[in-house]
Amino acid sequence: MATQHWTDVSGCCAANAEDFPPVPQAIASLDNLSCVSSSPGLGKELEPISYVTLQEQRCVLSWFQGWTAIQRERFLQDLLGKAVRGKVCTLLDSLSLLQVKDHLPNIFECQLRLWSQWFDSWGEEERNHFLHMLEERDPDFVAHFYSSVADTAGRD
Repeated sequence: MATQHWTDVSGCCAANAEDFPPVPQAIASLDNLSCVSSSPGLGKELEPISYVTLQEQRCVLSWFQGWTAIQRERFLQDLLGKAVRGKVCTLLDSLSLLQVKDHLPNIFECQLRLWSQWFDSWGEEERNHFLHMLEERDPDFVAHFYSSVADTAGRD
């Protein structure tokens, strides 16, 4: 049986099925997989998401834990651009991050490319679930994100 590989469009990063944890034995079908908030007091069940999406989100959260403050700021700007698409202010910020490079991308740049591909494939509930998981890991980062989103109000 051939191993399935996922590769971003530039081919700089690759992951194979062995890089992700195995499916828990208690889950007989992907249809039965659901994510329930572990935050006390919320008690609200989130919409079910696929196992693959859940693993992608866990992967990004793992990367996030190892990123430097500068890398997290870059991720914040990318997340902000995704949250308020089409705002000129975020487009200009994104353009300032673009650089012409004559070297291979580093691991962080590959992670951001995969993050973008995965995020673009997620539905709204899955994106909200990711933000919820991120908030559980780093509430200050998410608070800063929400503040940055609010700062774009009224700006073109």
